[in-house]
Amino acid sequence: MYKKIALATDGSQHAIRATENALQIAKCSSNSKLEILYVADHDKVKSEVLANWNSAGLEDSRKKRLRQVKKMAENAGVSYNIKILHGDPGPAIVDYVNRNKFEIVVIGSRGLNALQEFVLGSVSHKVAKRANCPVLIVK
Repeated sequence: MYKKIALATDGSQHAIRATENALQIAKCSSNSKLEILYVADHDKVKSEVLANWNSAGLEDSRKKRLRQVKKMAENAGVSYNIKILHGDPGPAIVDYVNRNKFEIVVIGSRGLNALQEFVLGSVSHKVAKRANCPVLIVK
């Protein structure tokens, strides 16, 4: 099955469901490696900095979003690595996945953005269109 799996996450409920699916895929092969991708979106950095005025608070905010995903991977016994990317989430994920030749990307259908409640999320749509590997969009 797939051995090099990318999981794009932002801490949303859709991302948690995507994590469950990525872990199931990873458990199909004993030597699978899960790479958890989190994108620090430059458009949201200003608001994150204002909400967490010290750098430790900002890091804690990001770590909190990844804490549940890490715990799920550890409980499943899946080997994982966390990669923090910077930039616009869609293009950043696509660039990283294509450069590193992942075999599959797992992503939630919508993220934390409330405007995306009515349509397929713009990030998942960009990734599905431009990634050079299969993309599993989980709702």
